[in-house]
Amino acid sequence: MTATGTTAQADPSAPVARPPRRRGVEFTLIVVAVLLSVYGYCDVGLARNGSVPPGVVGHGAGLGVLALLAHVAVRLRAPDADPLLLPIAVLLNGLGLVLIHRLDLETPADRAAPTQLVWSTLGVGLFIVVVVLLRDHRVLQRYTYVSVVAALVLLVLPIFFPAVNGARIWIRIAGFSIQPGEFAKVLLAVFFAGYLAANRNALAHTGRRLWRLQLPTGRVLGPVLAIWLLSVGVLVLERDLGTSLLFFGLFVILLYVATGRTGWIAVGLLLALCGALAVGELEPHVHSRVEDWQNPFASIEAGRGPNQLAQSLFAFAAGGFLGTGLGLGHSSLIGFAVKSDFILATAGEELGLAGLSAIFLLYGLLVERGYRAGLGLRDPFGRLLAVGLSSIVALQVFVIAGGVTGLIPLTGMAMPFLAQGGSSVVTNWIIVALLIRVSDSARAQGGRGPDEEDAR
Repeated sequence: MTATGTTAQADPSAPVARPPRRRGVEFTLIVVAVLLSVYGYCDVGLARNGSVPPGVVGHGAGLGVLALLAHVAVRLRAPDADPLLLPIAVLLNGLGLVLIHRLDLETPADRAAPTQLVWSTLGVGLFIVVVVLLRDHRVLQRYTYVSVVAALVLLVLPIFFPAVNGARIWIRIAGFSIQPGEFAKVLLAVFFAGYLAANRNALAHTGRRLWRLQLPTGRVLGPVLAIWLLSVGVLVLERDLGTSLLFFGLFVILLYVATGRTGWIAVGLLLALCGALAVGELEPHVHSRVEDWQNPFASIEAGRGPNQLAQSLFAFAAGGFLGTGLGLGHSSLIGFAVKSDFILATAGEELGLAGLSAIFLLYGLLVERGYRAGLGLRDPFGRLLAVGLSSIVALQVFVIAGGVTGLIPLTGMAMPFLAQGGSSVVTNWIIVALLIRVSDSARAQGGRGPDEEDAR
C-alpha cells in the first residue's frame, strides 16, 4: 500500500528478471554423469575379471564427446534452458550402456551394447538437430493434423509384419528393425497439445450436464472417443498393452490439464478399464499376461520352472537394500527380454533398493523439470506439449516398473534410456531436446512465457 492508500502497481515496461543460465552447472553435472558411467563400466570388469576392461577409454571418450557436443548445442542455441535436463539424460543413457554391457558378458554371441551406443549416437545427433533448428516450439502447432496422420501411419505399419514375441510392434527388413510406435508417441503429443489448445474452452464450458459431469458437444467429444477406439485398436491388432495404455493415458492427462475438470479423469479411467477388461478376456496373448500377473508362481507350482516375471521378482528380492554389486547378479536367468523389458530387474538386483530408488528419483526429477518448464509458459500449446512429453516418460516408467515388479500386468515396453532398443533411445533424446527448447523459452522470460496473442 502507498501513503495514499492505493495499491502500487508494477511498471509493465520494467524488464523481467531472468533466472541465471547456469550453463557451467550443466557442464559440471555432465562431467559427473560421464564419470559415473565410466566408473560403472570399470566396476563390471573388476567384478567379473578382476581387471579394468580394455575398452574403458574408448567407452568414456565416446560418451564424453557425445555429451560435450550436446552441451555445446544447448549453450549456443538454448542458453536459458533448464541445466538439469541434459545431465539426467546423459547419466541414464550411460547407466543403460553399463547395464547392457554387463548383460552382454552373459551372452557373448549376442552383444547389444555396441549397437546401443550407435543408436545413442544417432539420438544425440537428432537432439542437436532439434535444439539447433527448432528455434521456437510454437512452430510445431502448425503441424497438428499432419502429426496425427503421420502417427497413424506409423502405428498401422507393424500390422503388416510378422509378430515378435507375440506382439506386432516391429518392422524388420533385411536384419534391420525399428519400432514405429516409439516415434508415434512424440507425434501424438504434438497433436494432442495442438488440438486441446485450440478446443480447450469448448471442452470445458459447452455441452450438456449429466448428473455432476458436464459433457461437451458431439463435435468436440468425437475426437475423444476416436482416441479411445484407436488405443483399443492398437491393443487388439498389435497385441501391445503398453502402447495402448500410454496413448490413452497421455490423452486423459492432457485433457485434464487443458480443461481443469477432474471428471475427465474418471471418464478416461472408465473407458480404459472397459477396453482393458474386454481385450484381456478376448485376446489370448494379453490374457496370458494377465494370468501370469495374477499368479506369477503358477509355472513353478506346475513343475515347469519359474517364468520371466517370477525370475524378475527373485532378482529384486536377491538385491536387498544395497544390491549384489555390478556384474555379480543372476538376472540373466530371466531370459530373452533381460536386456529390454526386464533390465530394471538387473538394476534392482545389482544396485539394490538404494540404487533403484536413485534411478526413480532421476526419472522423477526429469519429469518434474519438464512440468516446471510447461508451467513457466503462458501459451497453451507450449504448456500442454511440455506436460505431454513429460507424461510420456512418467507413464512409461510407471507401466514398465509396475510390470516387472508385479504391480500390473507386463506390457513389453522399454525403460527410457536404460533398456536395449534403438527406437526408444532415439525417441527419448528427441523428447529431452523438445523439453530443453520449451524450458529455454520459459526461463528466457523470467519464468513467464509469451502472451497468447504472441503465440498465434
